[in-house]
Amino acid sequence: MHAWQALVLGLVEGLTEYLPVSSTGHLLVTQRLLGIEASEAANAFAVFIQGGAILAVLVLYWRRIVSMLLGVIGRDPAGLRLALAVAVAFLPFAIAGFLFDDLIEGYLFGALPVAVAWAVGGLVILYVSPRLAPGGAALDHVPLRAALVIGLCQCAALWPGVSRSFATILGAIAAGLSLAAAVEFSFLLGLLTLGVATAYKLLDGGEAMVQAYGVSAMALGFLAAWVSAMLSVVWMVNWLQRRPLAVFGWWRIAAAAVVVALVATGRL
Repeated sequence: MHAWQALVLGLVEGLTEYLPVSSTGHLLVTQRLLGIEASEAANAFAVFIQGGAILAVLVLYWRRIVSMLLGVIGRDPAGLRLALAVAVAFLPFAIAGFLFDDLIEGYLFGALPVAVAWAVGGLVILYVSPRLAPGGAALDHVPLRAALVIGLCQCAALWPGVSRSFATILGAIAAGLSLAAAVEFSFLLGLLTLGVATAYKLLDGGEAMVQAYGVSAMALGFLAAWVSAMLSVVWMVNWLQRRPLAVFGWWRIAAAAVVVALVATGRL
């Protein structure tokens, strides 16, 4: 892997990880366009650079994370409630991922399945966006039953192109959270989900990744993902304070159309 390829992949990961557009789908298509074939090393690299996105949330939301950690050791009741909610939301995804990971990678990691997920998700966003009612529960009041609903919705993101952020935000809104609370809960849940997935993939394919691409490419991709994820998260929060989700729906539909055209012309 050339340095510029690692930089591009890191930027794509960071910019799309927390937006409801699917970083996995964007990375998969970008890898193919860059001539990086599907392999254990390529899959491990795509997951490794998620570590940069994880670091972005750790930096931006450190106060909330400290509150959760204090709650775990019995010093912050509100932090404990939120930590329990995040843990409950994580469990369905962990179980489904463990059971179906190989099956999903074998059948759904392709350009056309990603395009289908992008298009369908885009239409859902365009339908839901103007119908979102104001109000909803704050982040400090996430019932465990609502957390379970969010976790079940996150399982849909095992299909590349669906978007973990998209599934969890809509699931949180459906469970009664406000849009602002849904977005922040999605970030915090992503911290746990991506952290576990990154650790698992590195144990499974880390050695192949190092041998194939080298430490310098890994470091560059990680750094690019970190910086771009911080910018992306700040932009998304500010955007949603003034504007609806619809822009992400249109982006998904446009991306799906481009991928279908590339596949049809033999370029992807």
